Amino acid sequence: MDESPPDGEVSVALVDYGLGNLRSATRGLERAGASVEITDDPEAFAAADGVVLPGVGAFREGMENAGPLREALTDHAAAGRPLFGICLGMQMLLTTSEEADHEGEGEVTGLDLVPGTNVRFEVDQKVPHMGWNELDVARDHPLVEGVDGEYAYFVHSYYAEPDDADAVVATADYGVDFPAVVANEAGNVFGTQFHPEKSGETGLKILRNFVEYCAER
Repeated sequence: MDESPPDGEVSVALVDYGLGNLRSATRGLERAGASVEITDDPEAFAAADGVVLPGVGAFREGMENAGPLREALTDHAAAGRPLFGICLGMQMLLTTSEEADHEGEGEVTGLDLVPGTNVRFEVDQKVPHMGWNELDVARDHPLVEGVDGEYAYFVHSYYAEPDDADAVVATADYGVDFPAVVANEAGNVFGTQFHPEKSGETGLKILRNFVEYCAER
């Protein structure tokens, strides 16, 4: 397999806010042809072709850790530039989450770039949801080109419920159809509930789609 980067290498800023599998995300993005800088510097976000917000853990901790970067991330999105949230990073794109309330910690405000909330799977479903699930593409978006019907790897207890049904790009099934990929109306802010860096060839295709999207912006 040819893993060499394309001409005019795409630069990606991978946000380091203390949560997230930075090593595997970096490796996946590099395989997809990107030049990756792990950073918490807003100036690096502005200089990059695209920004990736990874994440593993709790919504409250994620938003508290990323709090100093909120303005830089929302400014990046408002400028129409690519912002890609992965797992918790995708949930942080929404307005709020039931997770903090469930833990008795009160409401926490997300980035509000894809309006909506994150809700917990029902009590009769084993959580966390962990394993491989089929992707059902609901509408066109550059990120999901060529992956309809393929399988991706999920680990999560909460899932997104966007206010606008059109924000749902792809779904998966775990007793309920839940959003596996979401995007804002402009299309430049998007996220995957699954981990593309852990999803084999399907994930690599997603990451390559992201890199190509950044190159075209």
